[in-house]
Amino acid sequence: MNADSSIREAMKRLPLRALGEALAGVEAYLVGGVVRELVAGRGPSRDLDVAVAGEIEPVLDRLGAPARRHARFETATVTLDGIEVDLARTRRETYPAPGALPEVSPAGIEEDLARRDFTVNAMAVPLSPPHHLLDPFEGRADLEAGVLRALHDRSFVDDPTRAIRAARYCSRLDLDPDPETLGLIGATRLGDVSAARHDAELARLAAEPSAPRGFALIAEWGVMAIPEPVLALIAKVDRRASAPPWDADPPLRSRAILIAAEGGESSKAALSLAGTRPERPSEAVRLASAHQPAELLLAAAAGCEWIDDYEREWRIVDLEIDGEDLIAAGIPEGPAVGAGLRAALERKIDGGLRGGRDRELEAALEVARKAI
Repeated sequence: MNADSSIREAMKRLPLRALGEALAGVEAYLVGGVVRELVAGRGPSRDLDVAVAGEIEPVLDRLGAPARRHARFETATVTLDGIEVDLARTRRETYPAPGALPEVSPAGIEEDLARRDFTVNAMAVPLSPPHHLLDPFEGRADLEAGVLRALHDRSFVDDPTRAIRAARYCSRLDLDPDPETLGLIGATRLGDVSAARHDAELARLAAEPSAPRGFALIAEWGVMAIPEPVLALIAKVDRRASAPPWDADPPLRSRAILIAAEGGESSKAALSLAGTRPERPSEAVRLASAHQPAELLLAAAAGCEWIDDYEREWRIVDLEIDGEDLIAAGIPEGPAVGAGLRAALERKIDGGLRGGRDRELEAALEVARKAI
């Protein structure tokens, strides 16, 4: 089966009925990552990018689904049958300054593909049969050869975050930049874009299954200075996050990797926590409760031996009594109530308070009365 036949077969499996009806008679194309995945013979993603050669408002009206509109770029996002679809008018882009957001104007599909970042992302498949692949920049050949190639020499000047994106694609798809693209990446100035755009692209990289390799690449290419110990810590987070108790919350992994990569105050706090040796479980709970979950995962990856016990057992210990019970027993509202409850909870966490509700109340009242 040739590539076009494979794409046609894959197109049949995509949930495009409602979209196809809304786009009947309209020139429209699948573009972006879904086409790259189809060409590579992988299963299509759950999100689709569609380029429309014309105004998208009539299409949105026919779809009748709630849409998030982005008027500046003539784009919108809708959810159809559980699939998120990004609709965009085919356009050309110009950049008034390095790193600035582009100014857009309508254009045909070939110009739309030419404005993109890399050849492997500059392919399109018409939504209307026979679904022949449009590949004006030989993205399929580059994908098969394992090459990441920038579309033009100003690519990383116009949008420096493409250097981070390059690491994401290379690590995910096992690609290598061609020499010219590698030279352009090395000259990238991330400082030309806002911190918000820079951080958003790093967050996408952190969420990749191949994130450790991606961060190693941006360090190797000189895009960001990431010390070797930090890269090693990112790899440890990746491994630690795949095991209990951390694997129950997958987003923790990407947040912890991002904290490690950025090396800011959260990273320092997590590494400081990793060096602590609490004498009792209740002391461990006090230490851990001052940190967000991603910092705890980072501390665990950095070698903190007690964090897993905290996560599995100690943090979920709770009292059967509450403040109303102490007040009913004669303790006036105020700090004494809190002091009594805290003392009882710490004793229970440390395993020294058994006997249920009555024993908890007795222990809490003992401390609360002294605190009045």
